Amino acid sequence: QVQLVESGGGLVQAGDSLRLSCAASGRSDRNYVMAWFRQAPGKEREFVAAFRWYDRQTAYADSVKARFTVSRDNAKSSLYLQMNSLKPEDTAVYFCAASIRGLILSSLSSDHMYTYWGQGTQVTVSS
Repeated sequence: QVQLVESGGGLVQAGDSLRLSCAASGRSDRNYVMAWFRQAPGKEREFVAAFRWYDRQTAYADSVKARFTVSRDNAKSSLYLQMNSLKPEDTAVYFCAASIRGLILSSLSSDHMYTYWGQGTQVTVSS
């Protein structure tokens, strides 16, 4: 059993920065892959970034690659998402997800591959 809790969202202006945190508990050592997804109002959930725990590989959506950075804290079993140069189109609920199975790089962006999900944290970017 794995629990995921996101934090760090808020209301910011375009160009500002935020850092989201995802804290994992339970059998977090089974979380071979952790990822961030987001869902904006009226839109489907989309991939943002992922971290493959066992080899420290990362992946990013093209829309955020130049601005967002995913990182980890091994001791705390936490995943972070540093978001810089935020844009209004980044406005969404951001979800943390985890897989207890290893995923190949091409599968990291597929939300159906992740078993555990947090409740989300709201990020709102104003113009």
